Amino acid sequence: MIELTRLNGEHMVVNSDLIRYAEASPDTVITLVTGDKIVVTESTSELIERVVAFRSRLLRTAFPGGMVAADPSQPTAAMSASAAQSTSTSLAPTNTRVDQDESWRRRGSDNE
Repeated sequence: MIELTRLNGEHMVVNSDLIRYAEASPDTVITLVTGDKIVVTESTSELIERVVAFRSRLLRTAFPGGMVAADPSQPTAAMSASAAQSTSTSLAPTNTRVDQDESWRRRGSDNE
């Protein structure tokens, strides 16, 4: 969230993830992904600085020791998911229609 100032001097907080784009014409007009427009006193460069600062704080909080490059010799979750997907696609597809027919036949014979 970043704090911005409306033209009337009122302070507001905006979720920076919802900003689609910002235009300087001459006031800064922010268009949100919802289509709503907000006119603020901050310049587009100041807006960018605030968004970058917010996201930097967010990453520092999420990764207090800093982001560490992955060891290429160790499998990652993405690699594991990819391997699981390739394994599941290499299995022979089952004929579910035959399985369902067999199930119905068994049920019919149970009732007799």
